[in-house]
Amino acid sequence: MNHLGLGACAPSAPPGIAMPGPRPPWPVPRGARSARPGAAQRLGEDATPFRLALLVPTSGTAGLWGASSLACARLAIEAWNREGGARGREVQLRVVDASDESSDVEDDLLALAEDGELDAIVGMHTSSVRERVTALGRLGVPFVYTPLYEGGALPDGVHAIGETPAMQLLPALDWMVERWRLSRWFLAGNDYRWPRRTHGLAQRRLVERGCSVVGTAYEPLGRCDHERLIEDIRASGAQAVMLSLVGQDAIEFGRAFRDSGLAGRIPRLGCAIEENGLLGMGADCTDGLFVASGYFAALPGDRNGAFRERYWTRFGDRAPVLNALGQSTYEGVAFLRGLLDGARHPDGSVRFDSVRGTRWRSNASKAAPVYLAAAEGMGFGIVRTFEPA
Repeated sequence: MNHLGLGACAPSAPPGIAMPGPRPPWPVPRGARSARPGAAQRLGEDATPFRLALLVPTSGTAGLWGASSLACARLAIEAWNREGGARGREVQLRVVDASDESSDVEDDLLALAEDGELDAIVGMHTSSVRERVTALGRLGVPFVYTPLYEGGALPDGVHAIGETPAMQLLPALDWMVERWRLSRWFLAGNDYRWPRRTHGLAQRRLVERGCSVVGTAYEPLGRCDHERLIEDIRASGAQAVMLSLVGQDAIEFGRAFRDSGLAGRIPRLGCAIEENGLLGMGADCTDGLFVASGYFAALPGDRNGAFRERYWTRFGDRAPVLNALGQSTYEGVAFLRGLLDGARHPDGSVRFDSVRGTRWRSNASKAAPVYLAAAEGMGFGIVRTFEPA
């Protein structure tokens, strides 16, 4: 099995968050006697731990998301345990490398299930990895999927709390078309389900608005031919580029775009570029780069201010940079807690500690603010806020 933590430079495991190790089998039936009277306010000393599998990429093209995802998940779990854990049971992490390049994801999850070490899954990874996990069939535990995704039906038991393109991308695309009269677009992304579905929705919206898509490209993860892609963009006569490249591919494209002389001349709208990506590219690669997202570290307001203070107080100056994808794991753990507690708002949505202000009734019925930001050196400045309908 390949359960991974972070390297030496990352936050050490806090008290009460155990990294993988042998544990006794889960009592049968699963969860039948998980709660004890009076256990809600304190951890039960003799209770079986609640084992949460955290699926995040810690290697490969998307590996740059791993450190912040694990730190944010730990922050949420510590708060959960301080308030009594999962009905008196200490919540413990089992970290699985969920990179696209890993061939062990399925085996690791099945081994955890067979050993009685799997009570829930929180996943922050690509849609292609999510499909590999759901192809295993029902594991008998809730699966909370945290990042933005392509939308559409998902198997029973999968709770997707992230933004869909209709929520995240289309309002930003409309605004950029109207603001700058951008009518010729090139769509470039990695070759899997989320970029392809996102591009399809974007193309339909652009055509509806009288625009044209002058080129589309899908690059294999970790094997993007950036020079050829940029030449195709240049030859197309595009006025703007929409990017659904992820992780290291987005970073290398940003560097190549700068070297081509196109940065600052052709605006880019990114769908999954976050603060780690800016750090990887460098400040001189971000001219004309805009990103639509449900979260930025620079968001104003008391809610994000309090979250940032807790994060930096807990992990210190060397903490992984806050970003949308990492922070979504905090939301995912908090959502799982609310889901298990059965807490609901009057409108039927799950009650949980959402820094983003997310309301979730079902995968098809949810709402959250979305923001359009401009890259400003190594950070983002909020340009526009799109409130949920």
